[in-house]
Amino acid sequence: MAKQLKTSWETSAKWYDSVVGEKGHYYHENVIFPKLLNLMQLNPSTSSILDLGCGQGILSRKIPNSIPYMGVDLSPSLIREAKKQNKSQNAHFEIRDITEPFQLSKRDFSHGCILLALQNLEYPIGALRNMAFHLMAGGHLFLVLNHPCFRIPRMSHWGEDEGKRLLYRRMDAYLSKQKIPIQTQPSKGQKSAQTWSFHHPLSSYSKWLKESGFSILEIQEWSSDKQSTGSKAKMENRARREFPLFLTLVCERKGLPR
Repeated sequence: MAKQLKTSWETSAKWYDSVVGEKGHYYHENVIFPKLLNLMQLNPSTSSILDLGCGQGILSRKIPNSIPYMGVDLSPSLIREAKKQNKSQNAHFEIRDITEPFQLSKRDFSHGCILLALQNLEYPIGALRNMAFHLMAGGHLFLVLNHPCFRIPRMSHWGEDEGKRLLYRRMDAYLSKQKIPIQTQPSKGQKSAQTWSFHHPLSSYSKWLKESGFSILEIQEWSSDKQSTGSKAKMENRARREFPLFLTLVCERKGLPR
C-alpha cells in the first residue's frame, strides 16, 4: 500500500466546529440524524456505539445518555471540543488514526457509525477493519457518505436543459479513484486550510465491506428537504428529489472468528 496522505482535520478543526456547532449543520439536523436514529433502533438498556471519525462528537449528543458511546478521531482539537461539550458519563473519546490498527478495551459494541468521514480517507478499508474488530457478531454498522454516484468534487456539476425545463447532473468521472484537495474557506485563497476528499465507486465500498467481514443489509439514498422559490423552483425541487445528497449503507458484522 502506498504511503497515506495525512488527512486529519486538525488544521480545519476551528472552521469545522464553527460550521457544525453543538447541534450539527442543517443536514445533520434535518436529514441525517432523524433518518439515522430511526434506522439504528437504539435500545437504552442494551445498545452501545463506536463512532469512528467522530469529529467533535455530534452523534454523542443525539443519543440517550444511558447508552455507552466511544468516539475516535485523529484531530486533538476536535476531540478536545467533543469532551468540552460532552454531558454524558457514558460518552468517552480517544485520539487515534482510525485507518491504522488499534485496540479498545471494549470489543463488543452493538452499533458502529462512520458519518460523513469515510470519503475523507484514502484507504477506507483500515477503518472498516477496525470497526469489525470492535463490533460484536451480528452488530450493525451505519455508513453515511456524500453520495459517490452524484457528488464528486470537481467531477460533478449541475446543468440546465432550457428546452425540457430540467436541471441535470453531469458526471465527468465515476469509476476512477479520485484524490481531490478541498479548501475549507475558499475566500481565503492560498491561506485557506486544506482537507482531502477521496472518491471511490460504490463497488469498491462493497468489496471492502466484504473483505472486512460485513454484509450489506440495506442501501438508502437521502435527498435534501430544502425547497426553492421563484421562477425555477419547480425544476430545482425536482432535481433535489431525483439526485440524493447522501448514500447510507446498513451493514452487519458476520460471525467470524476473531
